[in-house]
Amino acid sequence: MCQGVGSALINFALNWMKATGISIAMVETGGDPGHAPARCTYEKLGFGLFPVARYFKKL
Repeated sequence: MCQGVGSALINFALNWMKATGISIAMVETGGDPGHAPARCTYEKLGFGLFPVARYFKKL
């Protein structure tokens, strides 16, 4: 279950953004188990997952 201060802070920010005319919000987090609480919170607040391919190469 997701609940807490994080949700309240995100909702505050989203409401402020909407009031200023911003129409899209983006958040980003990791896909590993340690970031599951963040993903749960974002999904609970209505964020949808946007598939993306991001490539890195160590030089």
